[in-house]
Amino acid sequence: MSSQAAPRKRHFSMIRDFHLADFFTLANGGSGTAAIFFAMDHVRAGSIGKVYAAGALIVAALFFDVMDGRVARWRHEASVMGRELDSLADVISFGVAPACLGFAVGLTGLLDCLVLLYFVCCGISRLARYNITAEKMAGDAGKVTYFEGTPIPTSTLIVLALVILAARHAVDSTLPGGIVSIAGWDLHPLVLVYALSGSLMISKTIKIPKP
Repeated sequence: MSSQAAPRKRHFSMIRDFHLADFFTLANGGSGTAAIFFAMDHVRAGSIGKVYAAGALIVAALFFDVMDGRVARWRHEASVMGRELDSLADVISFGVAPACLGFAVGLTGLLDCLVLLYFVCCGISRLARYNITAEKMAGDAGKVTYFEGTPIPTSTLIVLALVILAARHAVDSTLPGGIVSIAGWDLHPLVLVYALSGSLMISKTIKIPKP
């Protein structure tokens, strides 16, 4: 009695199933990860050039993030896999990487770190909420027409501000706003920009039209 042989599994079969847009998404996540490396290297070596490089890579991640959506629409290849990849890449590039860069340029107090963690958690929560509500927000048109809360890539504005501060050598001990002590713990007022950004991401009252 003969039995049909099971189909042979191909090496790297998952990668072969990726759409073109997915590779732009991976470039997004890769750029964000490289930005984290440069931020860590700035902490080690104290080179302002590393801050510039980290900032440039986060901007590159934004470019890839925009392109993956355009390519997916152009080729009509939107998929659940692509959406999940996009969210994971965005967490790295526009959540973790900006927080790491903030730490690298001097936001290292305990309260600073708690705010940076809050910012990252807000970004994660915002993307998770988008993923589970995308179909509901799409409505009859079958397309998401607005963002609920500010999109996580808006954190690129914070990154650009940090790069400008680095260019003016206003980092580490010379960060604008100085340091304040709260219950014996140090806090840089500048870190509150991250708190504001994170809070806007998880807001349910802010609705931004999606292009």
